[in-house]
Amino acid sequence: VQLQASGGGLVQPGGSLRLSCVGSGRTFGGLSMGWFRQARGSEREFVAALSGSGNSIYYTNSVKGRFTISRDNAKNTVYLQMNSLKAEDTAVYYCAGTKSQITLSLRHRTSPSSYEYWGQGTLVTVSS
Repeated sequence: VQLQASGGGLVQPGGSLRLSCVGSGRTFGGLSMGWFRQARGSEREFVAALSGSGNSIYYTNSVKGRFTISRDNAKNTVYLQMNSLKAEDTAVYYCAGTKSQITLSLRHRTSPSSYEYWGQGTLVTVSS
């Protein structure tokens, strides 16, 4: 499975962006998908994830109420709608996929090592 992320850019504080991640292959619908981000000088951190069906959805606390993860399996695409962006959201955003069940545990679904497939990253810069 190959993943291709897009949609990053420069946005002012309070603005919005929608990231997209397109996956190749017929197994996309069976993957749990996540978004991670990595700010300069920081470790990669979990942002959001959802199960293959889209019925189980998880967010890190700092983005709850502002970000929405969704997927369209017919298009092999997962989205991250980001609203009310803040300067601290500035980072390279990565989409990731896993064949494992993200419902297993918090530790499992938020750990980058749980995901086998990664996109190349797209830069989001929030600045005035």
